[in-house]
Amino acid sequence: MSARFVCFLLLCTSLFAQQSQPSLTIYNQDFAVVRQDLPLDLKSGENQFNMNDITMHVEPDSVILRDPSGKHSLQVLEQNYRADPVSQMSLLSLYEGRTIDFELPDHSTIKGKVIRSGYVRPDYFNPNNYGVGAEEPIIEVAGQLRFGLPGTPVFPDLTAETILKPRMEWLLATDKPGKFPAEFSYITGGMSWQADYNIVAPEKGDVVDIVGWVTIDNRTGKAFENAHIKLMAGDVNKIQPNAMNGVLARKVAMELAAPMAPAVTEKAFDEYHLYTLERATTLRDRETKQVEFIHASSVASKQLYVYDGAKIDFNRYGGWNWENIRNDHSYGTESNPKIWVMREFVNSQANHMGMPLPKGRVRFYRRNDDGQMEFTGENMIDHTPKDETVRIYTGNSFDLTGERRRTNYTVDNKQDAATETFEIKVRNHKKEPVEIRVVEHLYRGKNWTVAANSDKYMKKDSQTIEFPVTVQPDGEKVITYTARYTW
Repeated sequence: MSARFVCFLLLCTSLFAQQSQPSLTIYNQDFAVVRQDLPLDLKSGENQFNMNDITMHVEPDSVILRDPSGKHSLQVLEQNYRADPVSQMSLLSLYEGRTIDFELPDHSTIKGKVIRSGYVRPDYFNPNNYGVGAEEPIIEVAGQLRFGLPGTPVFPDLTAETILKPRMEWLLATDKPGKFPAEFSYITGGMSWQADYNIVAPEKGDVVDIVGWVTIDNRTGKAFENAHIKLMAGDVNKIQPNAMNGVLARKVAMELAAPMAPAVTEKAFDEYHLYTLERATTLRDRETKQVEFIHASSVASKQLYVYDGAKIDFNRYGGWNWENIRNDHSYGTESNPKIWVMREFVNSQANHMGMPLPKGRVRFYRRNDDGQMEFTGENMIDHTPKDETVRIYTGNSFDLTGERRRTNYTVDNKQDAATETFEIKVRNHKKEPVEIRVVEHLYRGKNWTVAANSDKYMKKDSQTIEFPVTVQPDGEKVITYTARYTW
């Protein structure tokens, strides 16, 4: 046999193996689309075919089975999805009313009649309801009833009603006989992914390193060997728990060509973003797998301090209208002493980033003077397109405090007007000056003006102003302003 022919056979074998590999598109909403080749050998007319290589959480009405070559007209006349593999209790339920042997701890056996197995079929689409409603078995032994099993049940055989794995049973019809690889795809629950980010800041300064991971969680009851995996990020609308998602499945079934590149590549897909793992990987059942998809160094960032001093009890004031708020003199007068610490950076190529960021958890670390990293906070970010600014709350400052108090409030019902004056103090106990953004909400009414103010402010939106102030080391800054409301 020539070396060229051997290479040709190896190439064919490799191509066939690639074609038979499963393909997954996993959504960050606890579901996935599974695609795999299914070898069929059908006769003309009707054919009975059973498929055992499926998950425990298939949405049966999402199944697509077709000949991708278009040479065979393939029709599913009937489909039955069975997701109740045999277990001791399920098999016991099939022997209700019959007498079987029970093995005792000393290996002897006694006979008992199964009056009630106590088995309740689990709801695989809702894992929280697994086993809900199950009752204690009742077994008749020597003419007496007892609750619970007298020993380990010994079954004579598996009944015709039992299956060992989840199974799809089809009655198929085709216009002509032949062997061909059918395309089989479906939506399944029990599969999810999320993004996690680690941001490391140096001992001094705000130039950070960012590492992003994708974490894939498989709870489908099935292992996927050597699978091609894609991750869909975005707010995809999906009806729960079941939906006819054939259109969605066909969309995701499109093959997206990607060059050899990092461990994960990204591209826009419809109104979402698709992240492709460049290497095929095995995803075992009940396995959590992590893959690095971002590694950015020297990312410029800013640490911000924000004082939002109004503390409002929304449990008390929820649903109040403007008139109620105007007439309650104590509304918004409780002070919040905490000053927030925020971290922000621009997700752009110029800032060594520029990949659309899927939502996920962000953890912050800063290096200590001994070289070790210390955890300094965490929070969540939403889906963030490229070139947008990411701003994340990481905690409250230890050395910065705030104080806010109202010094005047009057209501003039004849003039349909009210005035309110506040004094705000921010203190800095650090060894260096800091800039603090003091945020105030004009919450007494929709129409307002600032009648007097000690410092310059910026209008952020229709009811928010912000005073950017610098506070010296061990210093205090006092801000006053008067708001006038009309209605």
